[in-house]
Amino acid sequence: MPKNKKDVMELLRKKPDEYWKVDLFEERGFKRQKCPSCGTYFWSINERENCSSPPCGDYEFIGKPPTKKSFDLIKAWRAIEKFFVKNGHTSINRYPIICRWFPGLFFTVASIVDFQRSVGGKPVFEFPVDPLVVPQPCLRFNDIPNIGVSGRHMSSFTMVGQHTKKYWKDRCIELDYELMTKVFGIPEDKIVFTEDIWVGPSAFGSSLEYLVDGLELGTSVFTSFWGTPDNFKPMDEKVIDMGAGLERFTWISQGTPTIYDASYGPVIAKLKKTVDYDKELFTRYSRLSGRIDADKMNPRKAFEGVAGKLGVSVKELETSIGPLQAVYAITDHAKALTFAIADSGLPSNVGGGYNLRVLLRRALNLISKYNLDFTLNDVCEKHAKYLKPVYPSLAENLDEINEILDVEKKKYERSLDRARRVARTIVSKSRKVPKDRMIQLYESQGVTPELLKQVAESEGKDIEIAEDFYSSLTAKHSKDASAEFVEVDAPKTVNLYYSQPEAKEFTAKVLKNFKYQGKNWVILDRTLFYAEKGGQDHDTGWLDGKRVIDVQDIGGVVLHQAEPLPEGKTVKGQIDWDRRIILRNHHSATHIINGACRRVLGNHIWQAGAWKGIDKAHLDITHYENLSQEQIDRIEKLANKVVQENRPVTQNLMPRTEAESKYGFRLYQGGAVPAAELYIVEVKDWDVEACGGTHVSRTGVIKKIVISGTEKIQDGIVRVHFLAGEPALEYLKKMDSLLKETAGLLGVKESKVPESVKKLLSKWKSKRKEFERFLKKTAEEKSNDINPIELDGVKAYVSVVEGVDMLGLREVSKKLGNDDSFVFLVSDRGFVFAAAGKNVIERGINAGKIVREITGSYGGGGGGPPEKGEGMIKDSTSLEQLVDDVKGKLRRALNG
Repeated sequence: MPKNKKDVMELLRKKPDEYWKVDLFEERGFKRQKCPSCGTYFWSINERENCSSPPCGDYEFIGKPPTKKSFDLIKAWRAIEKFFVKNGHTSINRYPIICRWFPGLFFTVASIVDFQRSVGGKPVFEFPVDPLVVPQPCLRFNDIPNIGVSGRHMSSFTMVGQHTKKYWKDRCIELDYELMTKVFGIPEDKIVFTEDIWVGPSAFGSSLEYLVDGLELGTSVFTSFWGTPDNFKPMDEKVIDMGAGLERFTWISQGTPTIYDASYGPVIAKLKKTVDYDKELFTRYSRLSGRIDADKMNPRKAFEGVAGKLGVSVKELETSIGPLQAVYAITDHAKALTFAIADSGLPSNVGGGYNLRVLLRRALNLISKYNLDFTLNDVCEKHAKYLKPVYPSLAENLDEINEILDVEKKKYERSLDRARRVARTIVSKSRKVPKDRMIQLYESQGVTPELLKQVAESEGKDIEIAEDFYSSLTAKHSKDASAEFVEVDAPKTVNLYYSQPEAKEFTAKVLKNFKYQGKNWVILDRTLFYAEKGGQDHDTGWLDGKRVIDVQDIGGVVLHQAEPLPEGKTVKGQIDWDRRIILRNHHSATHIINGACRRVLGNHIWQAGAWKGIDKAHLDITHYENLSQEQIDRIEKLANKVVQENRPVTQNLMPRTEAESKYGFRLYQGGAVPAAELYIVEVKDWDVEACGGTHVSRTGVIKKIVISGTEKIQDGIVRVHFLAGEPALEYLKKMDSLLKETAGLLGVKESKVPESVKKLLSKWKSKRKEFERFLKKTAEEKSNDINPIELDGVKAYVSVVEGVDMLGLREVSKKLGNDDSFVFLVSDRGFVFAAAGKNVIERGINAGKIVREITGSYGGGGGGPPEKGEGMIKDSTSLEQLVDDVKGKLRRALNG
């Protein structure tokens, strides 16, 4: 069995006629040849020196396009669309660029992803119409080092998707050939088809890439295998997956120096006027720039080679064209962000949002580095306006795009000063930064390669950074974690709670007892018990009087945790109805609150997680900052209005394709659903989601929704805590009781409680300031009594401090500490505090580790990061010995 793509390629090459040869080649006289430079097999009418694909060849179309006429991006799509529609294809609207329907993918990386779904953990292809053509925007992050440099790489591009199960490779290549020759007027002697294979998520097949004058225009993939190169089998229904670059067709028709000049139309035309560059040198450079590719070679060496061919130094070339390359990269990144944010993607430091923030901050860095006279918002607005005829949603979401960009820019600016300080330290000590170290600096300190180079240049120094930094960084955050599955040998359980939502009792046959997680689980042929899933807690109840304390679903088999029951016996089941009512109220309230959040906060709101329990519930939403009290009040008020209106709530089983067509991809609030049919829960004219939970039949049943608080649980995710139904009413009673109790303690009327609390808070703040002044004065006095010892160039303050607690030790440490010092203080009350300066940490001193080891030796505990440690000890009788032990540890650490 093959182990990788290369092995599969060798396997398929044993039968080239089966996997790559098509009727057109025979009819038109295309001959199979082998490239002497790279070893690729290719088909062309003429004998050729090589395959023409860079770096084997250069761009021959620049300045002399081979097409009959010139197309801009919009007109190129209209021409392609018209051709395929004429040939029996249906043109459909694009899918979101944020992929929420296929497990494991954050972004739509190819047009075929639009139609990939998962059923029971297995991928399937589902087309809404067949055959079809779609102008699908895609996001990829592996080419970031090349963007703006090679002249052809992009993070956001439009893939013209030609997809079908109704014809195979002969008809596919016939259509693609006619598209090039008849629609765009490209002479057939300029067309080269190269042999390859394309490996997508869970499926792959042989492919023919078609190139013209050195530029790859598209790839026709003949998807015929399920699985991966090391484990695959033939597909029953083969799929044509042709993906052509709309921007590349536009580019070759114009013959501009770069793909950006052709594809971004008036956007790039305006931005180029803001920079000075050597036009003649850049035109010559652009013909050779295809040789620069971080995926295939060291781009720095390739850049040096291009400079040599042009007869200029690397520094001269960078200075002459650097600002223009920056403008190209910024324009690319802005387009990617415009699509992503319009489709509810948020820059953040987690998941796919991480990659969006990488693009955003790289663009901001380049604007700053070259002091460019425009903002990222300006570029996004220009893209939205230009692309409106094909993608109107970009302009419709501009207000939200600008708001999110403004928030991100403020976050970036807040982190910039610290990042510059770190960059200066790095530049002063090293001329080379390894990739792993660069990733650590970016993730922990916000230091980018551009910032490091900028700081180095300002100090007259050079610094070397791994060229594949960005591709390595973003690869970490491009896919979601895969789930683990446990297999149960039993038929799938019939779920009765969908067809009998008000039933409290049922009868069922015991199929088997199953040992799982060290406990006994009863498997029935059918059940009313709801298993824990979709963020909803499980039902409890009884089976023939035996308590059911947990319910889980594994691959459609429902497990009931209870004492063993005789297999084959028919048993009576009863669910705890009071618990069920609370759970379904909470689940239905989740949908209502989610709809309210979207209306108050914006279109970018998506459910990022949820939990519906008995005592509490929460909804996690995608949002860039915590909520204000005013926003919370508006959301709560809107949610309760929906409750009071007593809107109907329906739950229907629908084929997935039909549901997506009718309701769109907002269905997937809880993530991808691995089923061919979906339970669609609709709160009338408010919210529609694919959801298998239990729900009320009308919103009025819920009675009341109370938002008890919100918190930002991670970057880009806000948690909304809430209660619904009886728990909400009980919560309000409890709050009323607390208000009365507080009023009694303060001796005021309930309406005067806030005013009285403010007065108390003011007094407390005044006393706290007095205490802080006293603490600082005491710290000043005690720090004067502590003298440092010199240990191999480190000033170490190691001492006992009497009569203070942890706050006192911290204040004393502030008076003593600096970048070159180590402070270790222990109080006669048992408190321990240590701090290490950044230069001391670089010498291997870890304050948290030393505190952990010392406190452990003296009957206590503690720890912390390298820069700070805190702890307690139980034995305070040998403090001088403790001080000596610390000094010994410090000496050993410094001397290796």
